[in-house]
Amino acid sequence: MDEGTNIVMINPAGQVLLYLRDDKPDIRFPNTWCLPGGYLEEGERPHECIRREIEEEMGVVLAPDAVHSLCSERRPYGVEHTFWAEADLDLNQVVLTEGQRLRWFTREEVEAHELGYEDNAVLAEFFARRDRGDLTT
Repeated sequence: MDEGTNIVMINPAGQVLLYLRDDKPDIRFPNTWCLPGGYLEEGERPHECIRREIEEEMGVVLAPDAVHSLCSERRPYGVEHTFWAEADLDLNQVVLTEGQRLRWFTREEVEAHELGYEDNAVLAEFFARRDRGDLTT
């Protein structure tokens, strides 16, 4: 069974970073907005994986203590470990090596889009927990 990670990156304005997946018929959810992430490599822990994936795909280095666990769930496609981090990225400076583009989405925009994977449910949980004050750095 596949095991992967994704991350909710939120900027000071409360917007969430999503990326538009490549438009290739041989990948899951082609041409669809999703949370950034990727699959674990042999011997890798989820926290290491998400930081590696973000560095490889965006050139952004996340400090270990800046990445916080949100949840781990069994999904139809495998086990998914979700993290969250505050990030103030200038998307014009990010060099994307996977996917078509990045964009900051407001909560309302997220709720109006059908995202790939289980990302709508993940983000609904993230916002609910943030609203309750459950997420602390």
